[in-house]
Amino acid sequence: MPTDAEQACFEAGIKFGSLYHQFAGTPISLDSADSLATAMEEAIENQPYCEAVTVEIRREELEAALSEGPADYTEFTGRFAEVEIVVDYEDSEVVARMEMDDGYPLMALDRVE
Repeated sequence: MPTDAEQACFEAGIKFGSLYHQFAGTPISLDSADSLATAMEEAIENQPYCEAVTVEIRREELEAALSEGPADYTEFTGRFAEVEIVVDYEDSEVVARMEMDDGYPLMALDRVE
């Protein structure tokens, strides 16, 4: 049987997989960025054991992508957001983050308590 900490880590991974794959490709613009971030937070917070989700849109990265394209929107990818998810499972709390690492969005454990 997995420990509570291992199960909490698993749950964090499930939440990140759901967040990323549910929202990748969603149209995003400067006007819709905040509402998309809120929708992502609220959708993932519905999942079991999820205590909090914070999505911060990297506006400078979004602006740069928009300036290179022909439209006033683009598709959401991990490069446009920094995400933190807090999972509380039994006696364990996990904080996990998604951040850019060498041009690629990586999800990693920040803390396991």
